[in-house]
Order: sequence, then C-alpha cells, then structure tokens
Amino acid sequence: MLPVMAKRETTTKPETESAAGESTPRRVGMLAGSPNWRKTLYGIWLAQLLVITGFSMRAPFLPMYLKELGVSSSEGQAFWSGLMMSAGAGVMAVTSPIWGSVADRYGRKPMLLRSQFAACATISFSAFALAPWHLLGLRLVEGAMTGTVAAATALVAVAMPRDRLGYGLGMVQTAVFSGSALGPLFGGVLADTFGYRPTIIVAGLLAGLAGIVTIFTVNEVFVRPAPRAKGATTEPSWKLVLGPALLSLMLSLLVVRFASSAVQPITPIFVQQISQAGQSISTLAGLTLGILGVTSAVSSIYLGRMGDKRGHFPILIVCMMGAGLIYLPMAASQHPWHLIALQAIFGLFAGGLIPAANALIANVTDESRRGMVFGFMNTAGSIGGFAGPLIGAAWAGMFGIRSTFVLTGVVLLVMAIWLYVTNRRNPMESRG
Repeated sequence: MLPVMAKRETTTKPETESAAGESTPRRVGMLAGSPNWRKTLYGIWLAQLLVITGFSMRAPFLPMYLKELGVSSSEGQAFWSGLMMSAGAGVMAVTSPIWGSVADRYGRKPMLLRSQFAACATISFSAFALAPWHLLGLRLVEGAMTGTVAAATALVAVAMPRDRLGYGLGMVQTAVFSGSALGPLFGGVLADTFGYRPTIIVAGLLAGLAGIVTIFTVNEVFVRPAPRAKGATTEPSWKLVLGPALLSLMLSLLVVRFASSAVQPITPIFVQQISQAGQSISTLAGLTLGILGVTSAVSSIYLGRMGDKRGHFPILIVCMMGAGLIYLPMAASQHPWHLIALQAIFGLFAGGLIPAANALIANVTDESRRGMVFGFMNTAGSIGGFAGPLIGAAWAGMFGIRSTFVLTGVVLLVMAIWLYVTNRRNPMESRG
C-alpha cells in the first residue's frame, strides 16, 4: 500500500501556470487522490476541537484571574487582558509567514504538531503564574510557537479534492467555532466549581491530547519541492500577497479578527455590569462568549457546501454585512440574555466568513505556496487580533463599553462595502 501512495503523491498533472508566471508541475496530494482524506480531515477536526477548547477555556475568567494575581480595578483588568491578547497576536503576526514557509518545505503535519504541543506547554504553565507579567511572558511564547488554525488550514487546503474544498475548510472552521463555544462554557463552569488554576491545567491537557490525536489520525505523504533550477526566478512572496484578490481577502480576515477580539476582553466586564446580584458571572460570561461558536459551527458546514456549489464570494459579502448589522444592537443590551441571543444570531453569519475567505484564498493560490500564503493570512488575522483588544479596550475606556460594539459593527459594514467595490473591479470567483 505504501508504494502505491508514494507513487500517487509524485504523480503530476500537466504543467500549470504558477503565480509567478512560470510553468511548474502541480503535485497531487495523497489525500486528494485517496479515500484517506476523510480520515485525516476528521482527525484534524477533532484535534482542532480539543486545542481550541483549551485555548478558549481561559477567556471567561481571565479578568478575575488577574484580580487574584493583584490587579484589583476593572480598568486594570481590561488593560492587562487586552495587552496579553494583543502581545500574543503581535508576535504571531511576525512568526506565521516563517512557519508557513517551513511547512511548504518540510511538511504541514510537523507544523501542526509543533503548534499543538507548544499550546499544551504554555497554557499549562500559566496555571502557576504569580504575577500578571508571568501571564504576559507566556502569552508571548504562545504567540511565537502556536498557530494551530493556520497550520490545520494549510494542511486541509492541499489535501482536499478541489470540489470539496469549501466543505473541508468549513469543517476546520466548525472545529474552531465549536471549540470556541465549548471552551468558555466549560471554563466558566469549572472555574466557578474548582477554581481558576485547576481549570487552566485541564485546558493545557486538552491541547496535548490534540497533538496525540494528530499523531495517530492525520496522514501526510509529503514530497519536498525540487530545488529551483539555476537562474529560475519566482515572484516575491510580498508581491504575490499584495495582488488585488489576496490583498482584499487578507484585509477581510484582518477585520474579522479585529471585530471578534475587540469585544472579547471587555465582554466579561460588560456581563458583570448588566447582571443581577447573585448570578454566576463566569458561567454567564462563558455562555455569552461560547454561544456564537455553537451557531457558527452549524452554519459553517452548511455555508461551506453552499459556497462549493454557488460560489464563495456571495457567501463572504452577505455574512460580512449581516455580522456588522447584528453587532449594533448589542450595545443596547440590558441583560446578559439579550447579549447571548444576539451573539447566537451573530454566529450564524460568522460561520460563513472565514471558510469562504479561505476557500477563495486556496482557489487563487498555487498548492506549492499555500503554506506561505496562509501564513501571511494568519499574519493579517494576528494584526487584527493585536489591534482589536488594544483599540477595543481604549475605546471602551474613553467612550464606554457599549460604544465598542458600535465601533466593531461599523468596521464590519465598511469592510463589506469595500469588498463589494473591489470585487466589481477584480472579480475573485472567476480566478478559481
């Protein structure tokens, strides 16, 4: 069996025009030509579900954990929460293209394992923090060494049959959304029941379990690209990424990440402000942060399949507009259940955003450079994740927490208009 698989990996299609304008053979990945792509896809789904659950378990009680570490004021808790989220995202913005290039050269599965076991270590060590700067230092290491979503997306992007690409990327995003839903729910309940530090240790163990699942279920027969012929030239990475289609999609991912991260550090504080006495704040905050993951997980698979049949750009533009519009009434929430209901509706639109963008990115990018391109896309998302908490926390400090929801809604609507205008000039779907 192995010789047959190896032979299939090295089979080439007729030469195709690469992004650089040169003729290059396009390798057919093992998963694209074998029924085993399903086993690997479902293994990646489970591993991502576990590791994202571990990442997000800390979100609903991070401000309260900071209080235990000596940060007493709500302003200080918002500042440190935003700083830690921004610091990790800022470092990830620098390292993601590097890891993406390494993945193109040495394989995507090793990069996925590296990110999962690094997450296990950094999350677990944060349970032993004695001061806020300990958490900040670990978050910097986490940003440099993790990046599970980019690694999993790059692996699936080269593994799936082309006509199932939207479905595969939707599955990855379903795992992300499901983990983002389960993590805050489990984290909030466990924190209220057993305390913050035991909950963090459980979160780290989930990330380690994700690495074990990847080892035994994810298959990749990787063939290193042939050395470049002497005198051959290729388009620089920065020039490829700054093309009209990829630049538009990169900015859309930046805005989506900005919008989600701008409100995340202030949501537990907002829930606390609009809650009644005697309510379990961590549990309600976990439900608020997690409910959109439930609805997003459902919609991402459905919208991914719809995109495979009807086109991914219409899905992207409609979901971007819907997400922006639903953010606006969140500012008027008077009770946690108001916010929870609106977050659930927001999740229906959010479920279509990232899978549609990633499918379009894969369609306009040669397979041999997808690791690098998705690395740059993760950089864009990390920049949004870096700017979002800082701007969101600062905006909340100057104009109030409610105004931050208005800001994020307006940003999403402006991005939707910009995408629509850009696509009329440079249609993305026709390049697929």
